[in-house]
Amino acid sequence: MNISTIVRQGVLIVRLEGELDMHVADEFRQKIDDAIDSSGVKYLLLNLKGVAFIDSSGLGVILGRYKKITSMGGRVLVTGVRPPVARLFEFSGVQKIIKMCASETEALANL
Repeated sequence: MNISTIVRQGVLIVRLEGELDMHVADEFRQKIDDAIDSSGVKYLLLNLKGVAFIDSSGLGVILGRYKKITSMGGRVLVTGVRPPVARLFEFSGVQKIIKMCASETEALANL
């Protein structure tokens, strides 16, 4: 799993490549939490363009970051969702609480 973070326009943008599963879930959680805590942002954009698979551990981390950000009065958006991940989001109900956007540009415009 490749995880990169950048803060742009007060938004923490996290770009992922690889599989978000139980083997990398803790690393993913820690990296995002550290970036949120150090930058003080209230908005999180997850770019999942490079992610082909997410298991329940990965989904749990995403939902945990959603809870953390929304408790601070912020929002979480997702972009670049591939069909297998989109199906998981649909079955789990994630797409009902986290807005999915076509691109990072669209997501930033929605915040």
